Amino acid sequence: MNRLCPIVIISGLSGSGKSVALNALEDKNYYCVDNLPGGLLADLLGEIRRQPERYPRVAIGIDARTGPDGLEKLQRLLESRQDDPGLKLLFLTADRPVLVRRFSETRRRHPLASVGGLDEAIRQEKALMAPIRALADWAIDTSETNIHQLRRQTWRQIGGASEDSPATLVLESFAFKKGVPRDAEMLFDARCLPNPYWEPELRPRTGLDPEVQAYLGGNPRVEALYADLLAMIQRWQPALFEDQRSLLTVAIGCTGGQHRSVYLVNRLGEALRDAGVAVVVNHRELGP
Repeated sequence: MNRLCPIVIISGLSGSGKSVALNALEDKNYYCVDNLPGGLLADLLGEIRRQPERYPRVAIGIDARTGPDGLEKLQRLLESRQDDPGLKLLFLTADRPVLVRRFSETRRRHPLASVGGLDEAIRQEKALMAPIRALADWAIDTSETNIHQLRRQTWRQIGGASEDSPATLVLESFAFKKGVPRDAEMLFDARCLPNPYWEPELRPRTGLDPEVQAYLGGNPRVEALYADLLAMIQRWQPALFEDQRSLLTVAIGCTGGQHRSVYLVNRLGEALRDAGVAVVVNHRELGP
């Protein structure tokens, strides 16, 4: 019998942060489906169970938009899952004044707005979703929670997500003359360092070659910049991962992207891996 894959249903009140929770799980390698009609859930679960290798983790968003019939089918499925430990429900909620403020600020239409006003729509949705709320494995009240806090709470509630898919640090070397990487959150300039390019025997080599590494590694200015970069990344990387993202890109550039930046990125990558950080190293100008 195939091992049950973890499947998380994300539900809750409109405006409570369901999209944020889904995005948080998508960053942890969950296959995410939003606004699934409740009547299609059983078929989707069957497809997921038949292909556990293709769908090792799945998060499915279902809420009041599916209508009373869809919610009734969701309720029946949740009530009959005693023998299915791989299926869990995360329910998000918030206080009525908070929901009113959020809809007013975003000017988005509540899915039940046709029943007559925002206050009445929120009241009816709460009543409609009450049976689903009662079946939740986890519940998060987002009334006093910002986006970053909700991402962390989602990861903590759904055990194993963050541990199995650790946050990744991307270290990238590049050439300033070819443009700055647009996806970099932190960017540093190594053009202040001695340039091996002006040494004829080192010009055709790169920062991956022992000769270039020996040339740069013996220079006090290079050592000082390396130590500063390592200390800064180690100090701020945990905070950036915690509050913003599961992927952080740090780019280091020099003139040609061949020597100094390559050397620093490679050396930093080794040190951070030794410290237990999940690191991907990319030398943009060196090609595949």
